[in-house]
Amino acid sequence: MTDDQGKPLFPSFFMGGFECSTHRRHDGRRLDLVASTRHDELAEEDYAALATHGMLGARDGVRWHLVETAPGEYDWSSVLPQMRAARAAGVRVAWDMAHYGYPDFIDPWSEDFVESLARYTAAFARLALEEEGQPPILCPVNEISFWAWAGGEVAHFNPKAQGRGGELKQQLIRASLRAGRAARAAVPGTRIIAVDPLIRVVPLKPEDAGHAEAYTGSQWQGWDALLGQGWPELGGGDDGFDVMGVNYYWNNQWEYQGEKIEAGDPRYRPFRELLVDAWQRYRRPIFLAETSIEGQPRAPWLRYVCAEVRAAMRLGVPVGGICLYPVLSHLGWDNDRYCPNGLFELEASGGRRPCHGPLALELRRQRAVFETQMRGSPVPEDPDALPILAAALGELEEERRARDAGRRATRTRSA
Repeated sequence: MTDDQGKPLFPSFFMGGFECSTHRRHDGRRLDLVASTRHDELAEEDYAALATHGMLGARDGVRWHLVETAPGEYDWSSVLPQMRAARAAGVRVAWDMAHYGYPDFIDPWSEDFVESLARYTAAFARLALEEEGQPPILCPVNEISFWAWAGGEVAHFNPKAQGRGGELKQQLIRASLRAGRAARAAVPGTRIIAVDPLIRVVPLKPEDAGHAEAYTGSQWQGWDALLGQGWPELGGGDDGFDVMGVNYYWNNQWEYQGEKIEAGDPRYRPFRELLVDAWQRYRRPIFLAETSIEGQPRAPWLRYVCAEVRAAMRLGVPVGGICLYPVLSHLGWDNDRYCPNGLFELEASGGRRPCHGPLALELRRQRAVFETQMRGSPVPEDPDALPILAAALGELEEERRARDAGRRATRTRSA
């Protein structure tokens, strides 16, 4: 994954991503994951920790609702500590401009949303050039397809609409296009990334095959439209994005109106094949922008993902990097429960966050394996990666069932 001069877009293959959601939940409460993880307060320590683990690329977010508190007036004090900490640590950042959130005074269904995002993104591009000394890497709208579903189809978060997912998706596409072009006009050389999940939905019943296929196909709509390959009335074109970021988690394959399909299930499609699909569809520079799992399977999950990425690379997919996202564990969106899914745990002692040892060891091993492959030396397949992951997921499921059985027994005794 290179820039216009053929240089790597990020200084390292492995990257770390900081959860930076800022949406309003269905109950109206605004989240701010940068604040709740204290990433704003501990930015220097966080970026130094990334560099220590060989991650010199990152994803991070600008909190639009804090920057633009009045129309057209920008206060960058909330993001400058992150920018300066990253530069001091030698980490190159791709910045999310709208990570599900926006200022309260903006109507997301209006033209003002499109124009406001463009102005704000252009202004940030100019700031980034000044602070970073080079044109920035920007993601104008994070996860267009997921946001359209969560905010426009099922009212999970803002704008809390139901049955308007397609309409919201088109609005987010228009906004992303306008913002990307405004940023490039303000700072030539700005690189635009478009990030969305890779998914797969399978039918439980033969009569659901068409629904499952359509659901799976919807993952391409955002990328298609940005490039002008779908919904041409939205104005997409070859400049819609430079780099394709794909997100892949442990639950990205599921049954239509059913349960998730876990690795090891005969219906589970290898991740390498999903990467091949994405590459063949767009032929754009591509990287794994988000991947993680909660709990003890963190190291087995990374091992599996890395084995699949290497396999995809051997099949001709030029994957430019893997981002551990989130790299920092955080509190859950809906109930503030602790989500242990990062390389670093949330609580800091003396400014240092505890590290999840097994994941750190696996990351070190994978860095060495990828370095070997990139030097042109042969790296064999890792046939144990999937069975080890499947076993870890099975143990986790057995623990969950035991806990559920214990809760039911307690309720029975109480009754």
